[in-house]
Amino acid sequence: MVQGLGDMNLSLVLAAAGSALGTGVAGMAAIGAWKKAFANNKIAPFIMIAFVGAPLTQTIYGMILRNAIKDANLPPESYLFQMIIGLSGGLAIGLSAYMQGKAAARASDALGETGKGFGNYLMVLGVIETVALFVMIFCMQALPKI
Repeated sequence: MVQGLGDMNLSLVLAAAGSALGTGVAGMAAIGAWKKAFANNKIAPFIMIAFVGAPLTQTIYGMILRNAIKDANLPPESYLFQMIIGLSGGLAIGLSAYMQGKAAARASDALGETGKGFGNYLMVLGVIETVALFVMIFCMQALPKI
């Protein structure tokens, strides 16, 4: 069986899809918070861009997992296993990115309204990020060593 999309790219594609959804949700909320600040002649905190960009790192984790699967140089008979690792890892990483984006959207709303709590909100995003890191590491550990 020829290696293809499954084992080589599913982890990257699914992680990137989650990052796109997460940054989109967070970006929309930041824009709304900035609009509200501008409408009320208040300072619009640019620091919200950190919330918007937070889900991007999961794309990198998906790429690292993809490269680990590729570099494992496993035999063709393990193709299904490689595909399952890429699919499940990419899906979990992508979901982490999406949920991080949703939390970042709430963080933007809260920061825009109160001007307080940036560090607290960032810590929550960091906890969600940890899920993606764990998934990447555990999937890489699950790859057979030849």
